[in-house]
Amino acid sequence: MAILLFVLKWLELKYVYIEHRFEIYAGIIALIFLGLGIWLALNFQKKIIEKKQRLRAANFPDLSKREKEVLELLTEGLNNQEIADKLFVSVPTVKTHMSNLFLKLDVKSRSQAIIKARNSGNL
Repeated sequence: MAILLFVLKWLELKYVYIEHRFEIYAGIIALIFLGLGIWLALNFQKKIIEKKQRLRAANFPDLSKREKEVLELLTEGLNNQEIADKLFVSVPTVKTHMSNLFLKLDVKSRSQAIIKARNSGNL
């Protein structure tokens, strides 16, 4: 009985294949192109993201650990005294770090430094 059922299903599939051969081939080709499109999109997207990250890193100077800490606290809106208290350093030391930051980032104000750091993806 099982063999007869198997043969009937096989004949039915054979009939469907013969009658709808064009549609089956068109569907297979469509699936191949769909998979190829998804694969290409993911690869191109990955390359674009990597290129943007390299450009951001190239446009953003190397900051010392302490300068990065000062910049992060600067984005929180803290003044020099508050930054000094959080980092356990003196206010003149914070001012020195700020001067170095401004030179490295090529900016003239705190807000420009914050904007440049955020736009470069380093915050």
